Amino acid sequence: MSPKHVPLRTCVGCRQVRPKRELVRIVRTPEGTIEVDQRGKKSGRGAYLCRSRSCWARGLEKGGIEHALKTRLTEEERAMLLAYAESLPADNVAQSDPG
Repeated sequence: MSPKHVPLRTCVGCRQVRPKRELVRIVRTPEGTIEVDQRGKKSGRGAYLCRSRSCWARGLEKGGIEHALKTRLTEEERAMLLAYAESLPADNVAQSDPG
């Protein structure tokens, strides 16, 4: 048997390619709202970030999230994403090397 295909995605914060399951998806729904998609199943345009505060901060500061979602974040959406990021680990020690 051949090994199972593992979908890969790129973090918009650090630009590292990782298995999709290791990343958190942010989605712009068809209605135009921005949400954190824990399960990765919601319909809409998605952006992926590592489970670390530094990647979320970089994605918000450098505009990677806005670019990937092709939209401008409102102050409320930015605050919601920052609040979610506060619940994440401060660094990447919990993540394994993809290579």
